Amino acid sequence: MFAVYAESFSTDDPLSGLVVGERPDPVAPDGWTTVTVKAASLNHHDLWSLRGVGLKQEALPMILGCDAAGHDEDGNEVVVHAVVSSPDWHGDETFDPKRSLLSERHQGTFADRVIVPRVNVVPKPASLSFEEAACLPTAWLTAYRMLFTQGGLKAGDSVLVQGAGGGVATALIALARAGGLRVLATSRDEAKRAKALELGAHEVYESGERLPAKVDAVMETVGRATWEHSIRSLRPGGKLVISGTTSGPKLDNAMLSHIFFLQLSVIGSTMGSRSELASLVSMLDATGVRPLVDRTLPMEDAREGFAALAAGDVFGKIVLTR
Repeated sequence: MFAVYAESFSTDDPLSGLVVGERPDPVAPDGWTTVTVKAASLNHHDLWSLRGVGLKQEALPMILGCDAAGHDEDGNEVVVHAVVSSPDWHGDETFDPKRSLLSERHQGTFADRVIVPRVNVVPKPASLSFEEAACLPTAWLTAYRMLFTQGGLKAGDSVLVQGAGGGVATALIALARAGGLRVLATSRDEAKRAKALELGAHEVYESGERLPAKVDAVMETVGRATWEHSIRSLRPGGKLVISGTTSGPKLDNAMLSHIFFLQLSVIGSTMGSRSELASLVSMLDATGVRPLVDRTLPMEDAREGFAALAAGDVFGKIVLTR
């Protein structure tokens, strides 16, 4: 079958290990199902995989991709949940120490077909296109959990989204606005700030710019470059929810004195559960909110999408279609 996969690793030139070609058809074991992929979306996780982060040499060649929407074996339209938990795990699978994402231990979604546990498919409503649904399982699910599960935010609360432009950040802006929050966003890029306003942000600021008022929560995916600004932007008792460190995980100043003196909460958040994915799908079906798609490419042109993601030349999600 057709597939986009990692054949080797390179820290300096991750795309050198990317192959667009053929791989064997998957065979679903008991309890798993085969999904025929109609659309799949790119994530930074895919680039990190090509650098050898989270993916072991002995797992190569590995089909990349965490997210997909398509048809199950019965012809139903479904969204694929990317977190694969242990067979004996019960409860929120994001806490399973043996969990993995598709394309880490199990072959990923950038292919004609992908196999997943039967419990990992969620019905896709007719109101969502395959391209829109394919954006949800990683970036949008991460944003949903950050805002409403880990952040516990409710209508009327204020939230700052750092680094508008990426898949998680654009999802945070759209979902926060749909949830009745007051949304502030930052970006170094003027064009991205303008797009953030179009997406639903009430106010936008340059990265690091002092806000006119403190916020209830900050959604952090950037890490070192924005950490101090995030801490300084919170009201006493506020929450910082972090799900990524795209600018690096090491801090020059952790701002510990601010954290304890102002009684701030720093909360980690990783992906989301199957039940949260189902709730997210229902929310989009009910509200009409839709993922922002930066561009749609045939899967044969995956290299172009990877190059754009690596260059940061995106606002929203890059979707690959079959």
